[in-house]
Amino acid sequence: MKKEEVIKKNLDLHAEWMKYAFENPDVFDRIPKGAVLVILPEDDRELYEENYRMLEEQKKKGVPVFVVTMKMPKPQISSIEIIAA
Repeated sequence: MKKEEVIKKNLDLHAEWMKYAFENPDVFDRIPKGAVLVILPEDDRELYEENYRMLEEQKKKGVPVFVVTMKMPKPQISSIEIIAA
């Protein structure tokens, strides 16, 4: 997987995580101070493995890691309309 694709997918996961976190603000109390957030997507094996490697690197450095598992977000389009002029 190319670096740009990893970044894009992780940004999508992060945006979905932030929606969840702001709807459930008590989750912030569970995050250790100085922890790195690592999101492991349940339905994207390649990205899961890439992010898991990052998790292991942080653990080796002694950095606390806050791990979230979730599914990749799906684009939500309510409707598409074409209006001819």
